[in-house]
Amino acid sequence: MPMLSSSVIISVSFLYIGLLFAIAYYCDKRADAGRSVIANPYVYALSIAVYCTSWTFFGSVGRAATTGVGFLPIYIGPTLTFIIGWMVIRKIIRISKANRITSIADFIASRYGNSFALGALVSIIAVIGIPPYISLQLKAISTSFSILQGYPSIIMPQDVNGTSLLHDTEFYVTLLMASFAIVFGTRHIDASEHHEGMVAAIAFESVVKLVAFLSVGLFVTFGLFNGFSDIFARAEASPDLKRLFTINGISGHVSWITLTILSMAAIVVLPRQFQVVVVENIDERHLKKAMWLFPLYLLLINIFVLPVAFAGLLMFPDGSVKPDTFVLTIAMKDQQPLLALLAFIGGLSAATGMIIMEAIALATMVSNDLVMPLLLRMDWLRMRMRDDLTGILLAIRRGTILLVLFLGYLYASTLGTSYALVTIGLVSFVAVLQFAPAIIAGIYWKGATKAGALAGLAGGFALWTYTLLLPSFARSGWLSASFADHGPYGLALLKPYALFGLEGLDPISHATIWTMVFNVALLAGVSLFTSQSMLERSQAVHFVDAFKQSQGNGGEWRGRASADELWSLLARFLGAARTETALARFEKEYGRTLVLHGPADSDVVSFVKRQLAGVIGAASARIMVASVLREEMQDLDEVTRILDEASQLVVYSRRLESKSRELEAATAELQGANVRLRELDKLKDDFMATVSHEIRTPLTSIRSFSEILRDNPDIELEERQEFISIIVLESERLSRLINDILDLAKMEAGTTQWVFEVTDPKPVIEQALAATSGLFAKSASAKLRTVIAEKLEPVRIDRDRFTQVIVNLVSNAVKFCDRDHGLVTVKAWQEDGLIRVDVIDNGQGIAAQDQEKIFERFQQAGNTLTDKPQGTGLGLPICRQILQEFGGEVWVTSEAGKGAVFSFRVPIAADAPATAEHGPSLAQDAVLDAI
Repeated sequence: MPMLSSSVIISVSFLYIGLLFAIAYYCDKRADAGRSVIANPYVYALSIAVYCTSWTFFGSVGRAATTGVGFLPIYIGPTLTFIIGWMVIRKIIRISKANRITSIADFIASRYGNSFALGALVSIIAVIGIPPYISLQLKAISTSFSILQGYPSIIMPQDVNGTSLLHDTEFYVTLLMASFAIVFGTRHIDASEHHEGMVAAIAFESVVKLVAFLSVGLFVTFGLFNGFSDIFARAEASPDLKRLFTINGISGHVSWITLTILSMAAIVVLPRQFQVVVVENIDERHLKKAMWLFPLYLLLINIFVLPVAFAGLLMFPDGSVKPDTFVLTIAMKDQQPLLALLAFIGGLSAATGMIIMEAIALATMVSNDLVMPLLLRMDWLRMRMRDDLTGILLAIRRGTILLVLFLGYLYASTLGTSYALVTIGLVSFVAVLQFAPAIIAGIYWKGATKAGALAGLAGGFALWTYTLLLPSFARSGWLSASFADHGPYGLALLKPYALFGLEGLDPISHATIWTMVFNVALLAGVSLFTSQSMLERSQAVHFVDAFKQSQGNGGEWRGRASADELWSLLARFLGAARTETALARFEKEYGRTLVLHGPADSDVVSFVKRQLAGVIGAASARIMVASVLREEMQDLDEVTRILDEASQLVVYSRRLESKSRELEAATAELQGANVRLRELDKLKDDFMATVSHEIRTPLTSIRSFSEILRDNPDIELEERQEFISIIVLESERLSRLINDILDLAKMEAGTTQWVFEVTDPKPVIEQALAATSGLFAKSASAKLRTVIAEKLEPVRIDRDRFTQVIVNLVSNAVKFCDRDHGLVTVKAWQEDGLIRVDVIDNGQGIAAQDQEKIFERFQQAGNTLTDKPQGTGLGLPICRQILQEFGGEVWVTSEAGKGAVFSFRVPIAADAPATAEHGPSLAQDAVLDAI
């Protein structure tokens, strides 16, 4: 039986690390030759899988062994972000490319006016919040190495506190990881350039850890057990394991929601994730494939988590083996040394990828957004006068990598022993969650201010420190245990795990809720009560309207710098060789040859700013470029004068705008009045044409038949009776027309005599319908159907006028219903303190453009002269006038070819308004004059 001695494990580990070095070196060389390896959507998606750290490889099984399906939210969140939130990622990528963003701190600082304070705060939060997560990786590598070197025995390592550095595995792992990150993470000084070798190595590691975990999962599920059904059936048969299939209690559901939200944000706001998802993105279109490739990767690497967890619990029922180590110890127990070694390499791969990429991201943040801005502001250091700053930049970044990794080592060797792997990772998740509100508000809300973002970040981070970081000190013995259990000075209301009385939640959910409440409230509240600087407003527009902005537009500026001064400034940070490359890129991008001894225009200024932003961050780049431009801003008195003049111009401009708006409003009113007068004039002309036509038609008939009767006294009696009937009908038609005109005129003039009474509307409706029975008797096919509620509340109406409305509407319905199978339906019921009546026909309906017009005075649907419908076009305006007098309203709903529904409603007696006095209007005068 082969033994896994320490030398074998170390040799294989170094061979694997050497392979990563080789991959990174080869891909960097290809990139230098212009043949990028990472310009591939599959490599991009695999690099994003750096999200799956040793937490995933070891910790997910550990969490599943204690909470069952409780491990899933950590992967559901990122899946949701990429499937439904990809638009947000795309916008962040677009903004970052346009502004040469180098880190998440740079992103936030740039959005809020290139704020040094914000960039520094984000960097500090990351440097304090991420080491626990790095410590998780160091702890995982150290623990798995210690267990594996004991093969075939399975011995859990003891607390390593007090172990000397020479015998501390974590210390050597830290040195190795720091070396790898320094060599390949700081090769290029421009942090916005792509770390091609590192990204390729990360993508390769993603494949290795996936293959390793799937190998263990397949061995456990189909080698030790007979498939998923077998292992799940055995777990369900065990009372201790059956509980793992469900989510228990409110706290369990709250934990699910909390972890989902945490992981949805973490996939972007973790510094390493921002690095690979945003900064290292070669092509925005790669996101389309990553939308499904990355969720598929998460599915594959988690498909065997529950089987491995259940197998470990069944194989180690006494609890002597920690669940976090099941991926390794199950293979060891079954005497599978090669599988155990593969599992160790998979865990090593998962941890190294995270450590190196996180260290690079944090080094960039600290260098560009904390240290360099501070150094450039210290005039006594004369940093701006130095000819070459590349060495200082590299030293800062390499020193930051060492600092961050050793902070992680320190956390692992002191505080980390009080937490399981997953819990350590979640502490960091809550810390970086504080970046999310400032980012989301920054790209979607132009009103978010720097003061609001500062307040939100500071408040959220303070709550994270109080509810998670300080309790970890207490649990590790660095603070009094009573602080975590009883609160400071015994104040139960301030207990860090039950702040302000919020009890019954796990520490992570509790901290997430409180940090987000304070963060979002402060961000929104302070933003609403503070103003933005001009630069903030400009950046807000660029970020929120990112898809409307053109990249590389430097805008107009007033300065006296020459191009060679700006290029010399760039060379101090990039070095001569890379400055030459940048010059070539500028000429290619703008399609012109740059004259170095000529004056710098806005394109040159913009380009230099973007290049510097990639090296030292946006805030520092603005300071350095401003020091060369020699704009008016160098003289404070001149600045004040310009601002005063600008303020006066702004005030004067606002006054002009106000006057202009008033004139526009007055002009619009005059135009509206003029249009209305023209409409009235046209209405009068149309009215005269319609009335003359309507009156002439019956008069012509009456005169014609009367002359026939006069000139032919011997006409047959039957024919004589027919002619007399026509004369009577046409006389009635003429009378109706004149009555309608007079009726409408009296109503609009306010001279109509109304007889209001509170009455039951049902008998009035029935009486009105009875009056229309003759219409249905004359019609060959029209039939009437009524649906009237048994009980209707009294209404205050004029009975005769109410009857007139119903008769008018029913008459119209009979005229326009289907000729062969006509049906008129009348419905009446009570709704919301009103009596409603619908008159429905099954005719051809009314076109949408005519539905409002038919209620206007003297208007009908269609052309009144060439396509004139039946009637005078005054019935519906009369109905509207009557119902308005009752405090009601009338309207029509119709679709072409599906009939029409004329509806009206009047208030019940208790709500009926008092009768109002009316005076004649311009329109009424037109009616009277026409009559």
